[in-house]
Amino acid sequence: MSDRVRVEVVQSVAYVTLNRPEKLNGLDLDMLDALVNAARTIETDRSIRGVILQGAGDAFSAGLDFASAGKQPRRMAKAFAKFPGQKTNLFQRACWVWRELPVPVIAVVHGHCFGGGLQLALAADFRFTTPDCTFSVMEAKWGLIPDMTGTVTMRELAAMDVVKRLAITAELFDGNQALEWGFVSGVSDNPIKPAQELLSQIAVRSPDAVAATKTLLHKTWNRSPRGAFWIESRIQLALMRGKNHKIVRTANAAKKLPEFAFRKFG
Repeated sequence: MSDRVRVEVVQSVAYVTLNRPEKLNGLDLDMLDALVNAARTIETDRSIRGVILQGAGDAFSAGLDFASAGKQPRRMAKAFAKFPGQKTNLFQRACWVWRELPVPVIAVVHGHCFGGGLQLALAADFRFTTPDCTFSVMEAKWGLIPDMTGTVTMRELAAMDVVKRLAITAELFDGNQALEWGFVSGVSDNPIKPAQELLSQIAVRSPDAVAATKTLLHKTWNRSPRGAFWIESRIQLALMRGKNHKIVRTANAAKKLPEFAFRKFG
C-alpha cells in the first residue's frame, strides 16, 4: 500500500488514513491513486465490516494540492481522461470508490475539510466531525467548480440554495453549521467515538443485508417508483436465498446473537 494512504484492519474495521500530515493531507495524484487502490483492496476482503476514513495530523484534508499536480501536466491530463465504459476519471474515482464499497464508510473529520477533501468525506455513508472543523467548497477560490463527485453527493444532503451559495462563494463554515445544513451525521469533540459506536451497531446485522441496503438506496433514491420496486424485489429475493438470512432466522428463533458468514452480496 502507498505511504500516502495507510490501511489498518482492527476487528473487521478498516482504518484508512490520509497520510500527508505535513501538507494537511493535500490530495496529490499519488494520493488519489492510493485512495482508489485502498478501496479496491478492501472490497476484496469480505471479512471487513466497515471503514473509518480519517486524516493524519492536524486536518482531514485541505483539498487538491495544486502545486504538486501542476508540476505533472501529462499525468494531470491523464487523470482527467475517461476511457470508453468508464463512469469516472481519477479525481472522481478517488471519491466514488468509497460510495460504491459494499460496506459502510464513515469519514471522521477534523481540522480542515476543503475542496476535494470535502468531496471525499461526502462520498462516505456517514460523517462525524469536531465542532471546530472548518469546511469549504474551496474550488470557487480557484475559479473552479466542485468536480470530484460533489455535484451528486451535495444535492443528496443539502438544499440547492445552500449548495449554490457554498460552491459560488467558497464560504468557510464549521462543524455545527455543517450539521445544520445536512453535510455531516453528527458533531463530537472526539468524532471517532460515535463512528466506532455506529459500526458496532452495524456489526450485529447481516453483512449481506448491510451491503444490499447501501446498494438499494443508492440505486433507487432518484428512481421512479416502478424502477425502485423492481430493484427492491430483485435484491430481497437474493438475500432470502443467502446463507446469512438463514443464520439470522435461526439465531432469532433461539434468541441468540447471530454468527455471520462472510459477505456474499456485492
